[in-house]
This record gives sequence, C-alpha cells and structure tokens, in this order.
Amino acid sequence: MTAQVCVVGGGPAGLALAVELAKRSVSVVVLEQSGHFNRSFRGESVSPDSVWLLDRLGLLGRLDGTYAQVHHLEILDSGSAVLNVDFSDFPYPHPYPVELPQPALLSALADVGREHSGFTLRQSATAVGLLREQGESGPVTGVRARTPDGEIVVRADLTVAADGRFSKVREMSGLAYEKQPLDRDVIWLRLPFPEEWDSHTYRIRIRGGEHGLFIPTHPDSVRVGLNIAKGGLRDLRAQGLSALHEKLDRLAPELSASVRKEVQAWSDTSMLDIFTTVVPRWSMPGLVLMGDAAHTLTPILGQGVNHAIIDAVTLAPLVEEAMADGGGADALTRACEQFQQSREEAVRLSRALQLRQERLFALDGRLGGLTRRSLYRIVNGNRALQQRVLARAYFQVQEPGPTVAQRIVQQPASHN
Repeated sequence: MTAQVCVVGGGPAGLALAVELAKRSVSVVVLEQSGHFNRSFRGESVSPDSVWLLDRLGLLGRLDGTYAQVHHLEILDSGSAVLNVDFSDFPYPHPYPVELPQPALLSALADVGREHSGFTLRQSATAVGLLREQGESGPVTGVRARTPDGEIVVRADLTVAADGRFSKVREMSGLAYEKQPLDRDVIWLRLPFPEEWDSHTYRIRIRGGEHGLFIPTHPDSVRVGLNIAKGGLRDLRAQGLSALHEKLDRLAPELSASVRKEVQAWSDTSMLDIFTTVVPRWSMPGLVLMGDAAHTLTPILGQGVNHAIIDAVTLAPLVEEAMADGGGADALTRACEQFQQSREEAVRLSRALQLRQERLFALDGRLGGLTRRSLYRIVNGNRALQQRVLARAYFQVQEPGPTVAQRIVQQPASHN
C-alpha cells in the first residue's frame, strides 16, 4: 500500500489526524492493531477545548445522545467540601467537559474518514517494523504490519506514531525518551450510578493519603479510580478483595453495597500504571510522534484525549502545507519540528499542573492534610484564582466570551 501519510494507531489522536488530513485531500492509511473500538476504562473524559474542536470539526452533532455534560467539579477532603467548581462560570463557548465513551468517538471519526476517498483504515494490523532508506539510520519511509491475512507494507512520505503511551513505533524509531514513574498506580472499576448523586458532577474524594476519582459515565454508571502505591497491586491482591472494598468504604460509603455486588473478582477491575513520558525530540526524517506517544500524561483532569485532538488539528495543516510544497523530506521535517515547537509548551503546562495535583493528593499526616485543605479552600474562595488555575488545564484553545448565564440573558425573548 502507498499513501502520503501512514498513521500507526487508531485511537483519538490517530483517527482525528487522519480525518483532518483526508479532508485536506492528503491520502492516509491508518493501521490499528485492534479489530474493534470497544475500549473499556479508556479516554472517556473530553475537556471543554476538545468539545469545542469536535464541534468545529462537525462531529459533535453526530455524537448526540452518546455523551453527558459535566457541570461541576467537587473535592471532598476528610468528609468536608474544600473545592466546588461550576463550569458555567467559565466564559468560553464550550465551558463543559463531557463524558464520551471512546467507542462512540472512534466510530464517529472512522465514519467521517470513510466519506473521503483518500482515507483507509486497516484494523487488526499491528506495526512490526519501520521501513528505512540507507539502513537503520536512514529516513523512515513506511511501516511493516502483521495482519490475520499476512504481512503488509505501507510506504509513505510521513509515518505518524499515534500508538499510545506504550508506543512500539517510538521504541522502533530509537528516539530517546524519559519515563517518569509517579508514586502511585490507579485501579479502575465501574459501578452503577448511585441514586443520591448528581450525574453531572466530577467527584474527587480524599482521606489522608488515599484518594479516588468518581466520574459519571454515560449512560448510567460511574467510573471509579482508586489510588494505590506504585507497584502495590500484588500486596493489595494478597489482602483479598475485602481490602479493595474497604478502601472504597473509606472514600465513598455510598458505593459500599454496589462494589460488593459488582466487584467479586480482580478481573472486574483494571490497573493503570501511572507515569509521564518526556520526549526531547518528537520527530526524525520521515517520522513524527503525537498524542501519548509524544507526551504521556496522567489521568488527572482528563488531559490525554484533549491533547491528542489538539495535536491532530495542529499537525494536519502543517503536513498539508508541506505536501503542497511538493512533499519533500525537508519540508516535512520542518513541519514536524514546527508541530513540536507549537505544542510542547502547552503540554509542559498541563504536565506541571498534573504533578502539582499529584503532590497535593499524596500529602498525608495531620500537617499534610491541613496544608492541602487550606490550599484548596484558598482557591475555592477566590473565583478569579479558581478560573486562572483551571483554565490552564481546560481552556488552552478557546477564546473567552460570555458565560453560560450571560448567553441565556442575551438570548432574544421568544414570541408566541
């Protein structure tokens, strides 16, 4: 197979880029190792900026009925509310995060891609090698992939690694990177949504050195992320499921009955190894990294999908311009370098914010807990400070405008 661009990875980053390239009449082949889009516990939180971008890309309307808006963020520490955020107070066209199951997003992206003649999606295709000119040190000219029908070769002017936090293409390329483990891992599980909870609120519960994320999930469940010590899954499992149940009891007693009913084996949970990845150079001749392959982030504030989609809409026009100049290696190399230059500061800011939150969550003991609660209450009591802090995570792309309340007031009265 031959295309101008070969994208390895059919997640939000890879498919969003492929759609944007196909719209620009750039031929693109997407290789996705999975044969389906059914991904559990992955990338369902979509930040307001990405909601805005999906709307601009004509995708939000296609996704009606598959997602739920989140209107509030609430942090409870030792049973007391220390931070309450109302997203309608933020003056942006799309102020609300949404919870969007990843299968729905990926299916919609694939459907839009198929409307363009230059778009090809090959599922059940696992990249196993990079094609290179002039031996192992030469420019990348495509990908070898394994499929159920045998090996295929895709030759391309540009290969894009969009294959996630454990990127095989990044490994095969030899590009240097630093993996920075954090002090915790997360156990994910899914439970029925409790009747007493508002289904439009992100909840973070903290007690001592323990914390959990409670994320409303369309249509009627809650995703729960419980922190454990780095590498602590074996010790926790040795204590039995009762230890997991009791951990949730301390953070969210409202879920005590349902966790015992729904989680009766460790296979009802999923463990996420928490780390960030810093990649000094995102590209080399013929190859560029994007999304988690270029900058792995943590689950805090749902930044993975957000930066993946922003990467896609940033990279696509740069590639289009390089292709219009003849698609030469030098033009593509400059485009990829410009892509990194335009994106890495925003990624750095998000990573720094996440790491600060991680350190706050980890504070323990009487003094540590008091310090954390005091900091959250300071932010909670100062609306301007609250908006400035959260805008760094949620509003890097949109331009400010009227708040939701102001837009409602400004709407003309209806006439019967």
